[in-house]
Amino acid sequence: MGTQDNFFELGGHSLLATQVISRIRGTFKQEISLRSLFGKPTVAEWAATIEQAQREGQGLEVPPIVSVARDGKLPLSFAQQRLWFLDQLEPGSSFYNVSSVIELNGVLNIDAMGRALTEIVRRHEVLRTTFADVNGEPQQIIAPAAPFHLPVIDLSHITDEERQAEVKRLISEEAELPFDLMRGPLLRLTLLRISAEKHIALLTMHHIVSDGWSIGILVREVGALYTAYRAGRPSPLEELPIQYADFAHWERQWLQGDALERQLSYWRQQLDGAPTTLELPSAKPRPAVQTFRAGHQMLELNREATDGLKALGRQTGVTLFMSLLAAFDVLLYRYGGQTDLLIGTPIANRNRLETEALIGFFINTLVLRIDLSGDPTFIEVLQRVREVSLGAYAHQDMPFEKLVEELQPDRSQTHSPLFQVMFVLQNIQVDALELPGLSLGFSQEADRTAKFDLLLTMWETDDGMSGFFKYNMDIFDDSTIEKMIMHLQTLIENLLADPHQNLSNSSFLTGNETMGLSSADFPESGLSQKDFESLILQLNSSVK
Repeated sequence: MGTQDNFFELGGHSLLATQVISRIRGTFKQEISLRSLFGKPTVAEWAATIEQAQREGQGLEVPPIVSVARDGKLPLSFAQQRLWFLDQLEPGSSFYNVSSVIELNGVLNIDAMGRALTEIVRRHEVLRTTFADVNGEPQQIIAPAAPFHLPVIDLSHITDEERQAEVKRLISEEAELPFDLMRGPLLRLTLLRISAEKHIALLTMHHIVSDGWSIGILVREVGALYTAYRAGRPSPLEELPIQYADFAHWERQWLQGDALERQLSYWRQQLDGAPTTLELPSAKPRPAVQTFRAGHQMLELNREATDGLKALGRQTGVTLFMSLLAAFDVLLYRYGGQTDLLIGTPIANRNRLETEALIGFFINTLVLRIDLSGDPTFIEVLQRVREVSLGAYAHQDMPFEKLVEELQPDRSQTHSPLFQVMFVLQNIQVDALELPGLSLGFSQEADRTAKFDLLLTMWETDDGMSGFFKYNMDIFDDSTIEKMIMHLQTLIENLLADPHQNLSNSSFLTGNETMGLSSADFPESGLSQKDFESLILQLNSSVK
């Protein structure tokens, strides 16, 4: 990257920008806002910003995370406490299991794998942590390091048909087997021996000790340790300066008083008067008590549309995440007519250098409130999404669980608080697991629960974008989501064709649905494209 190159035009995004800020903080002892990096996205401009901050003596706003004594009480992080509380309400639930299946082809050194896992559990205290109720308060209890037990189930002696059925049964059984937060362990790995040169590893962790970023750390460290132990070498990994318990203690100490109030005041203002639900047309009435039965449907966005979103983003100073979210917002608006939208999105929350190498539950949830009133153009929507996103990123230290506790929104058994629709762009890099003598295939088991009404997850591929809708099957029919996928693809194409058009003129129905017609074919009606397509939807519904 040259000093005058634009960070975002080279592929930078909000997560990478957050890591840049962490390194600036560590090297120069200065706080630089994410908004300033977006506004001045070159190294030369960053340098000038840092020098100005040094001249003004701004320094660090937040204390560093340091190691604390292990002989006293170790509190849970705010996020952990929420999961602990839910586990108390419904013990024995597998709702927060995080399961993965890894296929290993080649000669596996089981002893080296066991040693690698033993070392990882030793390195990361959170993987040998359990949670106890001490005088009415949950506390972290860290067990001494011990050898990791790696069970092996031999399936090589049965027929192929029996083996396939048994593997499927064991994968499902493992994913649904609950953890005991009081007794642990909260990490399980079982090897299925298919043949002498093929094994399947079933990996499951409880969310209270892990997140998506943690999977990437685990993959990298298994690769480094297995390679070293197989060759008879010692561990190549450096000791960790802090542990998750240190982060939890730091969070509790820092996020109070003025620091808490600064975060809270932003969110109070941002969410003041927000609607409690986002209602979308569905084939079923919302159940009286929220259910979690999930359906999944895949979607694709071609390379042309993906490149178009990126190009428009470069012109307008927004990331791919913001562009996709803006298009999704427009679709939701066109579906329900609601101009005040609250969308949830996860954020890695690894905005401090000390936490980047830790396994643990850091991920946070942000609530993005998007205003689509006034019939804006798509360009204007992009700018609104950009401003809301940057504001939320600047206040991401407020744990969602703490936010709900402080704001005390009206609670209902019918839906989740603050938002019911979530959007995710997967841009956390999980390195390919490379082990000597082995080829591996890594897949995360599909979560069988729908924690929200609707979830759209996307990631970039060589051919464009891939993703899936996960939806509550007691609210949406499969056919409704099938149409939603087609409508999103059509809408993005039309928005890119003319991003300066007002939303009322944007089209999301396919040619088959409108019989190739548009509002322009009926000028005497005075209908906007939005009203025309709403009429078409009503007619289609009436015909059914």
